[in-house]
Order: sequence, then C-alpha cells, then structure tokens
Amino acid sequence: MSTGFEDFQKVGKDSVETALKSVDAFSKGFQQIAADTADYSRQSFEAGSAAFEQLIGAKSLDKAVEIQTAYFRSAYQDYVGQVTKVGEIVADMARTAYKPYEAAFGRFGK
Repeated sequence: MSTGFEDFQKVGKDSVETALKSVDAFSKGFQQIAADTADYSRQSFEAGSAAFEQLIGAKSLDKAVEIQTAYFRSAYQDYVGQVTKVGEIVADMARTAYKPYEAAFGRFGK
C-alpha cells in the first residue's frame, strides 16, 4: 500500500518541479524583455533628443526635412529591430518553458 502512496508522492513532486522550471523560464524571459526595453527606451530618447537639437540648428527647410527624414527612418528601423528581438525572446521563453513538460509527457508515451 505504501508504494502507491510513494508513487503518488513522486508524481506530485515531479509535477511541482516541472512547473517551477517552467515558471523560471518565464521569469528569466520577462526580466530580459524588461532590461532590453529599458535600454531601447533610453537609446530612443537619446536619439530623439539629438535629432531635435539638430532640427533646431537647421539653417534651411530642406536641411530640417533631411534631419527629420533620417530620424524617422532610424527610429523605424530601431523599432522593428526591438520588436523582432522581443519576439525572439518570447519564442525562446515558450520553448524553454515547454521543455520540462515535453520530458514529462515523453515518459507517459513510453
């Protein structure tokens, strides 16, 4: 009778360990997203400030349009890069969080 209880206890322990590994993967992923977003925000603010300073110092309308166009192009490219980076982090986070369950489900299939 005790082997049934011990088996039940082991399954519960394995389930908790699997869930903790999954939660850890999500936690690390969200920390990385937060850090990358903070860096992106800082860089974006600095680039915007620099473009604004250049815009104020522009001697002609043509030069102002050129500065503004360059800034928008750069801001768009940076944004697309950031979104791609976050997408990769989320995909990696999902893969990493699923691995402990994949191993657990693999045991049941055998």
